[in-house]
Amino acid sequence: MALFHVQGVPVGYVAVMLALIASMGGFIFGYDTGQISDILLMDDFLLRFAQCETPGDVSTCQFSTVREGLIVALLSIGTLVGALCGAPTADFLGRRLAMQIECLIFSVGVIIQITSTTSWAQLAVGRLISGLGVGALSAAVPMYQAETAPPQIRGAMTATYQLFITLGILVAYCISIGTRHIPGAGSWRTVIGIGFIWPAVLAVGIQFMPESPRWLAAHGHIAKAERAIAVTRGLSASAAANDYIIKREVEEIRQSVEYEKTVRSGWIDCFRPNHKILYRTLLGMSLQSLQQLTGANYFFYYGATIFQSVGIADSFVTQIILGGVNFGCTFGGLYVMERFGRRGPLILGGIWQSAWLFVFASAGTAQNPSQHEGIGDLMIVSACLFILGFATTWAPGIWILIGETFPTATRAKQGALATASNWLWNFLLAFFTPFITRDIGFRYGYIFASCNLLGAVVVYLFLYESSGISLEMVDQMYNDPTCKPWTSSTWAPAGYENRKDLQAQIRAAEMNKPLTAKDVEDTRVETHSNGSGTYHGEETEAEKRI
Repeated sequence: MALFHVQGVPVGYVAVMLALIASMGGFIFGYDTGQISDILLMDDFLLRFAQCETPGDVSTCQFSTVREGLIVALLSIGTLVGALCGAPTADFLGRRLAMQIECLIFSVGVIIQITSTTSWAQLAVGRLISGLGVGALSAAVPMYQAETAPPQIRGAMTATYQLFITLGILVAYCISIGTRHIPGAGSWRTVIGIGFIWPAVLAVGIQFMPESPRWLAAHGHIAKAERAIAVTRGLSASAAANDYIIKREVEEIRQSVEYEKTVRSGWIDCFRPNHKILYRTLLGMSLQSLQQLTGANYFFYYGATIFQSVGIADSFVTQIILGGVNFGCTFGGLYVMERFGRRGPLILGGIWQSAWLFVFASAGTAQNPSQHEGIGDLMIVSACLFILGFATTWAPGIWILIGETFPTATRAKQGALATASNWLWNFLLAFFTPFITRDIGFRYGYIFASCNLLGAVVVYLFLYESSGISLEMVDQMYNDPTCKPWTSSTWAPAGYENRKDLQAQIRAAEMNKPLTAKDVEDTRVETHSNGSGTYHGEETEAEKRI
């Protein structure tokens, strides 16, 4: 039975559970990202792994720039390798089994970390191995969600991955503030050890979810693919057999798979210019790189240290405030990405984020924030407003696009390349940030502000609007020579006047009734009034039914 309807199309409870369970991969990512910022300041952790002038006196202990950078950043090297390995693994084993194996790899890394005693290198290697699992999951989960979600809620479902990243960061902050006064190694080992829970939930829960229908179809299981689609729609097998929407989606997938059998799908094929494959590979890599260059992880990795330097008495509390803003605003991101598409929010988000980073950097540069309480407060407010913009636009939006921009044949590999770009910049920023901030201080914010403006320009000039249409239609759109990125929001396949016409026809077909003459006229009026849209010079399906 359908749980609810979107645009007249049924959505089952399995689709919702699928989004939540698969997004535990994002929770693992967020938890591992959030925990290290506070752990670096815990007394026992400093005594064991930092360099102390007087043994046993924590006030004389501090990390060298290189050691701190490696402890934080080696996770990102693991995730980079994991993202690249995750693509062939997901293609060979299937999306679900691949995720289960990746959860096991992450858990091995946790074991290595919590058994560390005085060797910071062992701890860093544990983070490296955990990173392999996190990176592979970051490639597999958004792809699985995009391939399995009904198109009408694909944006919100894929955005739950980012929502769970923010939840993981917030939970890590809260657990850290609760364990920091535990005597001995329990303060930091508890935070890391709790990390066993999250991969267990994902590994067990994903077993009860359907496999990706596109992966099933690509491996010759068309009937199973149809059942997987029916389950996410909340329909029985008998009802699905006569359902127009499901039959059309299955046929689209079947035709796409048949076509892609004639298309090479190796790594090198991700860089071939035909069918805009190279274009989309470079676009995905650029967007993932620019997501890192927004500067968000500057706050998430080093937030406690940053706010300690601006004179905040308890930087742990400030981290929780930032984490709460990040998590709460991501709910808004789910709505924004479904309601307003992908391009507009990303462009406006880049401009908004840039503005507040300019404020942050200017305030910290103009006066010493540790000596001027008002400056410190302004920097915290500007950081929160930056996070608000990031959480509602660039944070969920980029992960959505990675799942829906590429064709099926090379989707896993292109998604892996894009995600690996994210992790490469993640590593570079995590490792070099201590060196950079030591030399230029809060002026670092100017660099991130400029990168946010660059991101807005890249989205305007190169990204196509992919909301509200199937993955197969997205591929058609990128290959339509008459469609440009700035006109793509109204594009629709041949037989439809524009995207609203397409969605209206789908809704009418699902409700088993034709569009009225008024529906068609309303669509025409809107199309001609804004001067855009795709006109195919032929009678549409809606007109034929009237």
